Amino acid sequence: MSEFVKVLGVTEESYDTKTIEFQLDDKASPGQFVMVWVPGAEEVPMSLSKTGRIKSITVKAVGPSSKKLHELTVGDSIRVRGPYGHGYEIDPKKNYLIVGGGVGVASIMPAVKESGADVIIGARSDKDIILADKAMKYGGQVWFSTDDGSYGFHGNAVQLMREKVQENHYDCVIACGPPVMLYFLYKACEELDLDCQLSLERHMKCGAGVCGCCVIDGQRVCKDGPVFTREQISRMPEFGVSKRDECGRIVKMR
Repeated sequence: MSEFVKVLGVTEESYDTKTIEFQLDDKASPGQFVMVWVPGAEEVPMSLSKTGRIKSITVKAVGPSSKKLHELTVGDSIRVRGPYGHGYEIDPKKNYLIVGGGVGVASIMPAVKESGADVIIGARSDKDIILADKAMKYGGQVWFSTDDGSYGFHGNAVQLMREKVQENHYDCVIACGPPVMLYFLYKACEELDLDCQLSLERHMKCGAGVCGCCVIDGQRVCKDGPVFTREQISRMPEFGVSKRDECGRIVKMR
């Protein structure tokens, strides 16, 4: 479903990241995303950072479309399609550790709210930390890691995750963040024999599983994902090795 919605609120989360609120009555689950369009920009996929009747996207200004979204003010209109995708599966009987890196923190926040789980937020520096107030409001214990050591643990989110799973019992790790973070987090979960659910990132065009731009080893990230389990990822030899560019061509990541 596609419809134009009014911007209800704009919140500055950091120097380059904003949260945009709007009303969309369609039901959404943690980990799902919407396709968003504003005049003068390309339609882009955005994870939902709030999934109730009043929904939100949290946008980092990195390209033409996201910078256009940053120009929005209350009362402006945007076109939204969705929600799409397979999100996180939250079992109330399980104990989760939820990890967000960079703007990937947006995707995990509805899962934090639903589960009340412990949270790790990773960022380059203290100036890049986002949605900390929401994590502390809805989560259990909340830890921070920064690459430069300016706040919390000096190191990355995966290093801190390894430390916390040794100190506490967790049944599963839920995570969203940069591809390199997810790759090493997956490897850590393999080593520790710990289940995980990871929200993967790929170029998306249609958002509905038709065009194939986001395919990874036969799995459509927009339709079969974006959230995949450890068992599913184990059957993806492309994961962490290659990705597809905007034209669908395979490009080596490392």
